[in-house]
Amino acid sequence: MRNPLPTVAFATALFTATLAPALAQDTTTGTAPSAVPAKPATLSDDLRPKFVAQTPADMVSSKLVGTSVTNGANETIGQIADLVLDEKQQVKAWIVGVGGFLGIGAKYVAIDPSAIKVARGDNDSLKATIDTTKDQLRAAPEYIYLGKEKPKDAQATEPARQP
Repeated sequence: MRNPLPTVAFATALFTATLAPALAQDTTTGTAPSAVPAKPATLSDDLRPKFVAQTPADMVSSKLVGTSVTNGANETIGQIADLVLDEKQQVKAWIVGVGGFLGIGAKYVAIDPSAIKVARGDNDSLKATIDTTKDQLRAAPEYIYLGKEKPKDAQATEPARQP
């Protein structure tokens, strides 16, 4: 005959475990907490985002980056690589890559936005023109992204290379 003690002990433990949460409930108050009426989440008019629709005359930066820059003689002298916005979110400069091959070894120069004319060309493509030469762009000061420049004393601290 089997000993029923382990089965009874297990059943008692199970019953106690399921009964404990019910006994822990507080029934002394007798009233449910009152619900606080919620207000719908709204924004005042000055906080609402303003939405705009694109017009045919608008140009998007994703189409401008990579656009070839040509001069008056229709020679390709660079390529728009980036644009810089000021604190008023206005275009401060066009970053144009000059020289190099397929972007390798290119020098970047920052050009005032008034110097480059961007217009729609044939079949709605964008065309950027500037009144300068490739040599003048190569002679312009290099644009260095903040945080990417080398320290001024970097050459002094680097060890000399042996031939």
